[in-house]
Amino acid sequence: MRIELVLRQKKLINVPRIWALGLVGLAMVVALRGLAQVTQRTEAQTEGPAAVEKGKAAMEITHAHTNRLIHETSPYLLQHAHNPVDWYSWSDEAFAKAVSEDKPIFLSIGYSTCHWCHVMEHESFENEEIAAVMNEHFVCIKVDREQRPDVDALYMDAIHMMGLQGGWPLSAFLTPEGTPFYGGTYFPPDDRFGRPGFKRVLNDINDKWRNSRSELLGPAEKIKQMLSATSEDQAGKVTEELIIAAAESLERSFDPTHGGFGRAPKFPQPSNMALSLRYWRRSGSEKHLQMVLYTLKAMANGGIYDHLGGGFHRYSTDAKWLVPHFEKMLYDQALIAQVCLDSYLITGEEEYARIVRETMDYVLRDMTDPQGGFYSAEDADSEGEEGTFYVWTPEQTQAVLGERQAKLFNDYYGVTPQGNFEHNTSILNVTKSLAEVAKKHDLSEAALGEELSQAREKLFQKRAQRIRPHRDDKIIAAWNGLFISAMAKAGASLKEQRYRAAAERAADFVLTEMTPAGRLQRSVAQGKLSGPGFLEDYAFFITGLLDLYQATFEVRWLAQADKLAGQMLALFQDETGGALFMTGVDNEKLLVRNKPDYDGAVPSGNSVAALALLRLNRINGNADYAKIAEQIQTGMSGRMAGSPLGLTQLLCAVDFQLGPSAEITIVGKRGDALTREMLGVLHATYLPNAVVLLKDLDDSENRLASLAPFTDAQIAMDGLTTAYVCENYACKRPVTSVADFRKLISQTD
Repeated sequence: MRIELVLRQKKLINVPRIWALGLVGLAMVVALRGLAQVTQRTEAQTEGPAAVEKGKAAMEITHAHTNRLIHETSPYLLQHAHNPVDWYSWSDEAFAKAVSEDKPIFLSIGYSTCHWCHVMEHESFENEEIAAVMNEHFVCIKVDREQRPDVDALYMDAIHMMGLQGGWPLSAFLTPEGTPFYGGTYFPPDDRFGRPGFKRVLNDINDKWRNSRSELLGPAEKIKQMLSATSEDQAGKVTEELIIAAAESLERSFDPTHGGFGRAPKFPQPSNMALSLRYWRRSGSEKHLQMVLYTLKAMANGGIYDHLGGGFHRYSTDAKWLVPHFEKMLYDQALIAQVCLDSYLITGEEEYARIVRETMDYVLRDMTDPQGGFYSAEDADSEGEEGTFYVWTPEQTQAVLGERQAKLFNDYYGVTPQGNFEHNTSILNVTKSLAEVAKKHDLSEAALGEELSQAREKLFQKRAQRIRPHRDDKIIAAWNGLFISAMAKAGASLKEQRYRAAAERAADFVLTEMTPAGRLQRSVAQGKLSGPGFLEDYAFFITGLLDLYQATFEVRWLAQADKLAGQMLALFQDETGGALFMTGVDNEKLLVRNKPDYDGAVPSGNSVAALALLRLNRINGNADYAKIAEQIQTGMSGRMAGSPLGLTQLLCAVDFQLGPSAEITIVGKRGDALTREMLGVLHATYLPNAVVLLKDLDDSENRLASLAPFTDAQIAMDGLTTAYVCENYACKRPVTSVADFRKLISQTD
């Protein structure tokens, strides 16, 4: 039986908060004694009925119902536009109705490629009887968590504070004013899997709302108070001990057999790997380097990687990376590719570069809008079942490849009659070395490699004829920022101009189509913007612009990064100090204004903002940037100390802050061979704590000097391209030869 993860994997921060959550959870159980048994607090749930049939046939259905979500642009909300439920989007209209009719709110949060969101829709939201109960007794609101991460974060925190399991679909019950009092994730329509049936939950809550409302409002008030406390900083000292403690925790949680951190289900956790690489560089710990390399190879060989089309699935349901949850998220492609690229720069092993190229090519081929932006995700399901698009049988491969080539392919990629997945199908994965399979079939490794390459291309073309999983074509500013970083870095380090060009097109798209009147927006779908961007949109996109500058050395990207950074502080800064808020001063006001503090599948806006501000400070000397970056770290140091693996991306910023770090400037004409060679050295070297600038002598306006004033005094010595390397606030003697420059770079810690 398949296992599906629904846990958000958010670790609680410190002991006092854990006790507090436990007490509130107990109070909720007591207060809601009349309800069915609460959702089990386990890390996984067993599979229910298949998701609603999608694909071409679905387009031909005549819909019996159409609700107001038909006017939305979110692919997730549009998926529910024909439910018999009288859905509202998150709006003043919905809350006004709840107040005027004195009804509780049922809030359902998910996203368009969420498997269990599809299941609950099919089982409950398309059920006429259940919909009638929802419509009569509740005001029902649908939210796309990718469009409104602020709403999602608020009510996910509330679910955890009830002592309940979090995940998607997130199901929460609120007062008409928006205060949560009960919730969970997936509810089956009737009691099963040890979970209360959704119909019974609805009826029980309605009964309590009408007849014993105080039992709901008491715990609700306590949760509201606790939510307010989440915006408070937990300040302390920022020292190297925080990094060491996290490194030790990573070492303890590492799986030496299969790679990765923790037990099944396994997420890639690229922030953990990024910190491990930095720790290797800081301490010389070979073990931390090997943990990353071993994990990446295990993932690239496993079923979590798409061996035909490139790119990574969201996570593995088992410990050995074999059976994935098949959806593909843009942020995973961005973050994993960057760790692979760093591993290539460190080791020079072409295997890591191959993974980067295939991941970049997947996004360019399947996830790129004609105008240049990058789409959000691809679903796990097609033809009504998860994984159907990706799996194979020996008969299917032989029909495409012929008997001889299919035998080679099946042996190498583990395609067998019994299969390793549902219905005796096989998820492609590599369990034998190329040398082992070549020897078995009396071939050279080169000959086998060529055969496999041909086979992959044939099967890829055949797979393209299948019904594809649904694609979420929403373009999110934050996730585009992440992938702009990855694409720009890959273009520079792998000498692939098309990657750099794609990164520039995406950046131009965000700046022109998603920044009306200078204010960055969250997302765009069907040509319509969703609303003002959040902290992560600014932080991730600013980082993307910085990386794009260091890949192209076009000054305009640096200028835009600096401009948006100033706007980010104006919108999200806490005037009393500490970390930044998730929402801007012009965003909608929710129950509380929280501060993102967890580096999960996607790093937090605070973690990325801290490092971006530090990098900008080293370029332009803006003291406010350094001050705010330090306040973010200080304000969250208590959380880093209490749960170091919950903030590994922020610890990367701490690593930069504590140093050693460097500022490197190349002064020369962009077109000169020596200039290009020195820049090539930089792009081929793992330098996580360096900011890199090019003072282009062909730029008669010297535009860089206005953004990096210290470069005005840096000159080309004797008319030759000159490299300046400053480390830990002290500058070394400038050099004019590539050999001397390589030596300087190798000595940069």
